[in-house]
Amino acid sequence: MNASVGMTAPQTVLITGSSGLIGSEAVTYFYALKARVHGIDNNMRADFFGPAGDTSWNLSRLKEECPGFVHHAVDIRDRTAVLRTVEELRPDLIVHAAAQPSHDLAAERPFDDFDVNAVGTLNLLEATRRHAGDAVFIHLSTNKVYGDAPNRIPLVELEKRYDYARPEDFEGVAESMTIDQSLHSLFGASKVAADVLAQEYGRYFGMKTCVFRGGCLTGSRHSGAQQHGFLNYLFRVAAEGRAYTIFGYQGKQVRDQIHSQDVVRAMHAYFQNPRPGAVYNMGGGRANAASVLECIDRVNQLSGRKLTWSYAEQERKGDHICYISNLAKFRSDYPDWSMDWSLDRICEDIWKAARQ
Repeated sequence: MNASVGMTAPQTVLITGSSGLIGSEAVTYFYALKARVHGIDNNMRADFFGPAGDTSWNLSRLKEECPGFVHHAVDIRDRTAVLRTVEELRPDLIVHAAAQPSHDLAAERPFDDFDVNAVGTLNLLEATRRHAGDAVFIHLSTNKVYGDAPNRIPLVELEKRYDYARPEDFEGVAESMTIDQSLHSLFGASKVAADVLAQEYGRYFGMKTCVFRGGCLTGSRHSGAQQHGFLNYLFRVAAEGRAYTIFGYQGKQVRDQIHSQDVVRAMHAYFQNPRPGAVYNMGGGRANAASVLECIDRVNQLSGRKLTWSYAEQERKGDHICYISNLAKFRSDYPDWSMDWSLDRICEDIWKAARQ
């Protein structure tokens, strides 16, 4: 990936979830800028999702492609280890991408979910306040902090997708959408806690914290599983000749896809001009929005054969029917940023990797 030209680079970067999709992309990006890059990742995704979620392959790739990268097998729930790591490194940029990301798993393992998502975030924020108070802290949140409130937006049902019925909703969900009094799932609730904590450390302590509420963050380096990583998992199922399961809404539920490289470039833009406590929706927007059925069509076109799929009537609790990220706020604050990856290019990239 080409680093942004003419932009100031951080000197020392600490990235949590550094073997995951966004974390590994951030490692590659900031390493190319000659930053000292350290990562925290204990491969808990393998514990959460089994072999499909194992990120050790990505860590091996990072060590080979970025020989100066330093990996720390630290659990972000380990407060002492987190405090010590931040104190030793004193980074000027922290990218917090580690999380438990599944609705279903949160219900099965609520303590692990909350301890990773909420308590782990608190550990990192407090370590930053104590030992790296001037650092920029970017927290990867999720659109699930809105719960199912986006489902209250009037919709129209089309042949292969749902869409917003009113012109004023065309560009999607803005940051003014309520995060209160809706069904979130326990995962959504733990991410709300982390989201508000990151805001509060910016507003209360004046720290350079930022919250990115991700839509569908994707790319070929995602360790997609049925519970999380929809697009990557869909293409992997197709490449392996397996059957895919659609959960509810007739497969017409819509998601907006943004490539991990575009997310990391947005982080760099924020680093240049941080706004303490800022919140931004970060997804593919209207241009990169597609339903499950429409994504299956893309799979069929790229593979040259029809994907086998089945349908489960019960949708996932708290799932969005139609979610498109309104990017107007971030684009207004950071007008030099734009998305390089179209949905078609994203699908081609993932399909190429899935066949290898």
